[in-house]
Amino acid sequence: MEQRKEASIINVRDLNLFYGEKQALFGVDLAIQEKEVTALIGPSGCGKSTFLRTLNRMNDLIDGVKITGDVVIDHENIYRSNDVIKLRTKVGMVFQKPNLFPMSIYDNVAYGPRMQGIKNKKELNIIVEDSLRSAAIWDEVKDRLKTSALGLSGGQQQRVCIARAIAMKPDIILMDEPTSALDPISTLKIEELITNMKKDYTIVIVTHNMQQAARISDKTAFFLNGEIVEYDDTDNIFSTPQDQRTEDYVTGRFG
Repeated sequence: MEQRKEASIINVRDLNLFYGEKQALFGVDLAIQEKEVTALIGPSGCGKSTFLRTLNRMNDLIDGVKITGDVVIDHENIYRSNDVIKLRTKVGMVFQKPNLFPMSIYDNVAYGPRMQGIKNKKELNIIVEDSLRSAAIWDEVKDRLKTSALGLSGGQQQRVCIARAIAMKPDIILMDEPTSALDPISTLKIEELITNMKKDYTIVIVTHNMQQAARISDKTAFFLNGEIVEYDDTDNIFSTPQDQRTEDYVTGRFG
């Protein structure tokens, strides 16, 4: 087990999270491997999105949140560091619904690099093109970079959101149900994209779609009532789960 931890880029130990008096996460331990897709599954309200947001301190924005335990990313305990901007550069986030800014496609993708102080037009052009290519949307938008990103379809908008995250050159990309608002064809494109992206990024994805978890993830963690019931290779979780509750969930007996 120790060897696995050394190979991991994210190590979470005894993580507890409270919203005021209400406890939402209970003693979560998880070692997430580099350049793999890790899926977080479980019924609504089980803590999987709350856990995902602890990995880039998004819960800090909510009043009354208290967190105990350790989240170590790349050998740094993120709750003992005050540099949240550096953390969110390293750990990108893609949300459930596309959340593009009301500006052009180009400006959406260039936004983060500009905030980091990159002003050189040639450099920005390269970053924007590379990011849109990496998000498998360049060919669809290359002739309309100056038009509003909000004019794109939902699936295209979500891929531009992924490009915007990539433009910050993160090591890790968190995705909170990134296809739940999309049609099946757009969902398939995003899934193919995630599979291709793992050679360059560590991806942690919350999904309510168990078939999706089975298709795209290397490892799966099953959350229930704020705890991890089981964490293993995805094939094992779906074919030979060790815990009866996992089996009941993945076979559709509840959830």
